[in-house]
Amino acid sequence: MSRLSITVAFYLIVVSVSADERRAPPPKISADQTRGVFFDDLSEAIRGERPSLAVLRGSKSTEAAASAMASPDEKNANEVDDVWSTIISPSSIEDEVKRTRLHYDNVISTPGAFNSGGFKDARLDLSILAMLFAVINEHSGDVRWKDQAAVARDLLARTAFNCKAGSTQVYNEAKLRKSDLQDLVSGTGLTSRDAEAENAWPEIVDRTPLMEYAERLVKSLEDSCRDLESFEENADAIKRDAELLSTVGEVLTQEGMDESDDDDYVQLSHAMVDQTKRVVEALGRTDFETVRGGVGSIRQRCDACHEQYR
Repeated sequence: MSRLSITVAFYLIVVSVSADERRAPPPKISADQTRGVFFDDLSEAIRGERPSLAVLRGSKSTEAAASAMASPDEKNANEVDDVWSTIISPSSIEDEVKRTRLHYDNVISTPGAFNSGGFKDARLDLSILAMLFAVINEHSGDVRWKDQAAVARDLLARTAFNCKAGSTQVYNEAKLRKSDLQDLVSGTGLTSRDAEAENAWPEIVDRTPLMEYAERLVKSLEDSCRDLESFEENADAIKRDAELLSTVGEVLTQEGMDESDDDDYVQLSHAMVDQTKRVVEALGRTDFETVRGGVGSIRQRCDACHEQYR
């Protein structure tokens, strides 16, 4: 062995001895000190027969089924019964918010034009928007502006109510909503944050503008389905208008709305909702004849409703 190898070996021994001298000795724990803390045998931790994997899986399935069958009273009190996601898609909501907002921008032009009749158009646009943001507030889908939907809903609903008549004061308020909508759509957001989480539908929108809006949607559907060429060119618009009409029909029957406790009225509204759903389904199959026939049935149901309720 060379002198260098002897030197290295001696050095390693010294380092090892020094490290052992610095290291604390392991603690000595007797069995009496841990008795009662740990089980001596794993089998003692299980009472009765050990469950099999199949039993455990079956138990989880039973719990899931019981949860699904729970009554509404047993569900989380904060959970909203979302009907909107079965009626209208996020894209249809977002498109209509943008379209209505652009129309509203043109309505809010000058105080003179507003006071001489523009307030009526403003009221309709604001009512539509208030309804849509209320739907966003309860929609389970990934819809834009959901975090500020309740605030937007209340601001727009309040100004829509005030737009029943024209005045400089109301015009100035309506102009503020124009700025709010610009901030919301552009992503800047609203400065106000105070709003109730739940929708109080009678305070959000009146039936009169909703009926006017429904009539506009039905007419648009009829124009889009007048022939095969129009049908093919306006497929997206047909889907959006049908889903929006379903939404209006559902809103009209919400608790506290006019005639929402009238069984005949509710039946007429729900029949319209069912028919618009069939139109959307037929549209997915590119079934022109069924879509056109469905739109005709929607017209009949709307006319029947208007004959009895205004």
